[in-house]
Amino acid sequence: QVHLVESGGGSVQAGGSQVLSCVASVHPYDRFMMAWFRQAPGKEREAVACYDSYGAIVYAETVKGRFTTTRHDNDKVTLFLQMNNLDFEDTGTYYCAIRLGYYRARVLPPESDFGESDHGYWGQGTQVTVSS
Repeated sequence: QVHLVESGGGSVQAGGSQVLSCVASVHPYDRFMMAWFRQAPGKEREAVACYDSYGAIVYAETVKGRFTTTRHDNDKVTLFLQMNNLDFEDTGTYYCAIRLGYYRARVLPPESDFGESDHGYWGQGTQVTVSS
């Protein structure tokens, strides 16, 4: 069982910045892929950034140039999502997901790639609200 704990959500003004973090109860030497998803009200959950097992990072076109995901390792693994120049379309619940094992992401993986049968786990989500 892997536990993911997200933090850093809240309200931010349009044009502002925010940092989300996700602490995963895995060892840095384990093999896994981590990703950030978000779900806007009335919309499906979509991937915004992925950090695959080989260290490659993929971003959604809608956030490229504004969002940056980085990873910090100590006895656990923390994935950060630095979000700059936020706009109203970035409002939503942000989820961290992890899939154990090797995975090379040339494009953003779908939500279904983080299912239980694929040794996938999800965090509880953190709300980001962008306002004027």
